[in-house]
Amino acid sequence: MVELSVCQKRQPEIASVTTRTVLAAALALAPLALTLTPVGAHAAETAGAPAPSAGQLAFRDLFRELVETDTSVATGSCTALAGKIAARFRAAGFAEDQLAAFQDPAFPLDGGLVVTVPGTSAKAKPMLLLGHIDVVNARAEDWVRGPFQFIEEGGYFYGRGTSDMKMLDAIWIDTLIRFKAEGFKPKRTIKLALTCGEESGARMNGAKWLAENRPDLIAAAFALNEGGNGATDAHGKVLSQSMQTAEKANRNFELQATNPGGHSSIPVDDNAIYELSDALARVRALKFPVHFNDTTRTYFAKVGAARTDALGAAMVRLAADPADREAERLVASDRTLNSMLRTTCVATLLEGGHAANALPQRAKANINCRIVPGEDGDTTRAALIEAIGDPRMTVTPVGRVRPLAVPPPLDPRIMGPAEKLVARHYPGVPLVPAMMTGATDATYLGPLGIPTYGVPGPLLEPDGNGLHGLNERHSVEGAYRARDFLHDLVKVYAAQE
Repeated sequence: MVELSVCQKRQPEIASVTTRTVLAAALALAPLALTLTPVGAHAAETAGAPAPSAGQLAFRDLFRELVETDTSVATGSCTALAGKIAARFRAAGFAEDQLAAFQDPAFPLDGGLVVTVPGTSAKAKPMLLLGHIDVVNARAEDWVRGPFQFIEEGGYFYGRGTSDMKMLDAIWIDTLIRFKAEGFKPKRTIKLALTCGEESGARMNGAKWLAENRPDLIAAAFALNEGGNGATDAHGKVLSQSMQTAEKANRNFELQATNPGGHSSIPVDDNAIYELSDALARVRALKFPVHFNDTTRTYFAKVGAARTDALGAAMVRLAADPADREAERLVASDRTLNSMLRTTCVATLLEGGHAANALPQRAKANINCRIVPGEDGDTTRAALIEAIGDPRMTVTPVGRVRPLAVPPPLDPRIMGPAEKLVARHYPGVPLVPAMMTGATDATYLGPLGIPTYGVPGPLLEPDGNGLHGLNERHSVEGAYRARDFLHDLVKVYAAQE
């Protein structure tokens, strides 16, 4: 999901030092049994869960193969996984002309696969299922379980990619194979594009490559992608399901302080590391204003109304009046909701000095900004410069620049079926439009005129499921429910004409 950009001059290391430190400390202090056992309602649901069906076991085996095939930019190969997936489609009876492997010859490890299921109607336009098969890097020594081992434990599937986004990849693959077994003939042609490079982009991005080199393979009336989810409380209860219809832009800026340096035995006040430290403290204190759009205002109003706590009431009040400072304070105490309210900028990389016995001649940091629709890289850079207030500091845009995402329309032919199926599969849970705080490959489909929606289904817990961090996981019961829900949703869309 969710690309975490890094300076392209260095090997990307995704899990932050802060995250590793906090989680490692928590694991060291807590008894192991407690760290592995879900609590509250989710534990109760897990204890009484029925044995998996044959279809669920087949899905689980597919999911396992995806997770246990390392596709990180540091040590893995998307091309290898794309080959395994193609073999599964062949075994399910798909013809060779339905499978199109692709790769940039300059990047042999970053290949992908497009699968096509022909529709029966000449009138119905194709639909596209989009999924990235690469994952964020993972340091095995920091994990409780091996990151590229698929482990079911305590009601969760563990492993790198279980939430971002190999579960959804597995659902897309499983859905098409189930259609084949069911004899379902879609009116729309269904295309599945499995790509590499969303998480790092250090070598190439498969969605970008397809858009520029083989747009015919992915041409569609609309696309379904990652980005939506089911929000849960800390006990596994699903509070809402969301259809992602907006996302933030991703921009990186390099802050740099320079100095003539000299011998460390003769220090000076204008030390480059100190200057950078002062600038970073001001960046930390920078709080961008609340900036609602139609998607986020609707999300806060509807999700807040569905909650029964003080936070929910504050969400409703803030949606009605963005100047309500007390409501903002309460809402901003939730890290996920805070990130939906405003542009955010955070330090992600740090470098300084050149010798232990020399004054630093250079110190620099990478600032990763997630920018709300309606603002852009220029306005964000200007805000950083103003907050830092030091003309000696340079603030330079760096790294890959994605196109700005094009928000899709709230098309009733998309939203209507999703609302009905959410009501059937998740009774009493509202479906709401939502903005993703990260960035996805939907940005490359906008210029092709393909409106892209992040689907409901996958569950996200308050701590983020360890996504991009340690011990990534997804609930077992939630995965099986999402599998059935999305199977039905794709079938409804595919039957439209």
